[in-house]
Order: sequence, then C-alpha cells, then structure tokens
Amino acid sequence: MHLTVHIASQEMVLHEEDGKRRVYSVSTASKGTGQQEGSWQTPLGQHVIRAKIGAGLPANSVFVGRRFTGEIYSPGLCQQYPERKDWILTRILWLSGLEPGYNRLGNVDTMRRYIYIHGSPDTAVMGEPGSRGCIRMHGEDIIDLFDRVDTGTRIDILLS
Repeated sequence: MHLTVHIASQEMVLHEEDGKRRVYSVSTASKGTGQQEGSWQTPLGQHVIRAKIGAGLPANSVFVGRRFTGEIYSPGLCQQYPERKDWILTRILWLSGLEPGYNRLGNVDTMRRYIYIHGSPDTAVMGEPGSRGCIRMHGEDIIDLFDRVDTGTRIDILLS
C-alpha cells in the first residue's frame, strides 16, 4: 500500500494492496512546492507517515501543536479566533522525508517543517492550492484515509 499526491491535479491516490485505488481531492500549498524550511510550500519527493495523531477523536477536533485542544470546530469558533488561519482538524498524518539533503535533515527536513496530511473545515476548498505547506483534506476523507494507512506507509509527492 502506498500514496501518491499529484500537485497538478490536487489529488491523492491510495494504491491498495488488492490493486484498488481510492482518489481523494486535496489542497496543497498556496505558495507552490519547495523544500526549504520557512517557505510555506509543499515538499516534493518520497516520504513516509511517521506518526498518526487523533485516533478516536470526534470529527472536527481542533489541534494546535499536534495536541487536541478540547475544542470542536464550528463557524462560531472560527469567528472567535480569526488569527487561526489554517485549521488543523480531525486527524493528523505527520510526514517524514526519505531523501537526505532533499526532504530529510537540515533546513529541508519535512518532519521538522511539521508537514502533515490533515483535516480541514468542510468550507475549505479542495482541488486547488490553499494550504500553508501541508496537504489538507475534508474531515470524512481524512478519517477514511487515517483508518486505512499505518505508520511507515510511503507517500510520493509529485508535480504531475
């Protein structure tokens, strides 16, 4: 089993062991692709899921610093905290690069850059770039994916 993120089409494909494919609409970085820390871009290349965070929590659970805040996202909560820009909701799949000098170690390290696949509000637009570097999904899609993959699952992030 492995995942492929296609930046051009803003889709993620889960290639299952039985040969089936599941396609999810995603949103990658509004600033495009890039490897550098502080770039707010989605990193390319070969990665793995290093950690899974949020198992068993309700849909729309709010995370700050990878910790559940105890809040459940709502439009009212969004209005209460306008400074929170890219809401991290429901589940987190924390990525780690596999290519030293490209997306691992130093100032290009995907894990140290806190790049995730994570849930977003249902109002967040999928199918077009809009994140701050992460790969965003709607809540029901991130729950479905989270339940199908394990830590160590490979993810290739490609321009095509």
